[in-house]
Amino acid sequence: MIRIALVGCGEHSRSSHAAPLARYAHQHPGEIELVAACDLDISKAEEFCQSFGFIRAYSDLQQMLNTEAVDGCVCVMPMDRIVETARLVLERHLPCVIEKPLGISRAEAELLSQIARESGTPHMVSVNRRFMPFLNRARSWMKDIGAIRYVRTTQVRHSRNEPDFIWSTAIHVLDAVRYVMGEIKHFECETQSVHSTTWYVISLRFESGASGRIEIFPTAGMVEESYEFFGDDFRVRITAGSGTQRSLDCWQEGRLILEDKASDDEPEDLRNGSYQEVEEFVRALKTGTRPQPEVADILPSARICFAVADSVAQKRAGPH
Repeated sequence: MIRIALVGCGEHSRSSHAAPLARYAHQHPGEIELVAACDLDISKAEEFCQSFGFIRAYSDLQQMLNTEAVDGCVCVMPMDRIVETARLVLERHLPCVIEKPLGISRAEAELLSQIARESGTPHMVSVNRRFMPFLNRARSWMKDIGAIRYVRTTQVRHSRNEPDFIWSTAIHVLDAVRYVMGEIKHFECETQSVHSTTWYVISLRFESGASGRIEIFPTAGMVEESYEFFGDDFRVRITAGSGTQRSLDCWQEGRLILEDKASDDEPEDLRNGSYQEVEEFVRALKTGTRPQPEVADILPSARICFAVADSVAQKRAGPH
């Protein structure tokens, strides 16, 4: 049986990690055991034990790792603790999941990449968009249709004024675009100041020769992401919003070939890729292989997001 521990028991960990882990354990009896939950606030770890079936609660990561025989560890830490915690786990050669981003600066992201590379420890970065069922269905469908010429992606949020939004949250959509389109050869960013935040329009040129645009509006009054792909005689649109606001439409030669919508009773972690991310981690632990994506796969996305953030900061600072 695969023994898994969870470090960090906040709200994001609850919905995106603990819930799908508990679902997997329930649906695959005898495959995994949720041995421990750890949080500096022991009451949060204890509540995770009661709610999701973790066996023991800890408030100290070192104590947990020294006490429990763990096969894999899921780390969901505050952003300023990501590299520190990942380093501890990676250097113990314990396979792990590392919640994005890769740190709070490009320097931290590069350091984490170095640590992961030198340790050789199997690991994966939690970027659930790569596991969204609708996005992967579209990706598979387009592979059989032809080359993608253009991509347009929009990320809309409500009252997200945090200055780190571009590298802590918008990295999701940029990385999803890289996942489908391949590596980015060149990018340019236009920004607009909207009250206390920044809106972004990022123009992209891919190594494949395709081009595209990512629009990021953190304070536009709703929650939605849309991904549109265009090629010779085909178009695909994926909408990923809050709740059941998720859809897939594929057109070819003037006809709607594939159409699907999320059902009202489908759990969120099955729609947004979080459960499929758990499946990938467990698969790798069971087979002794490396899960995907690794830090090295996500690092190019982080570099671009931090570069955009740096350019915005320089514009605000003005000439010296």
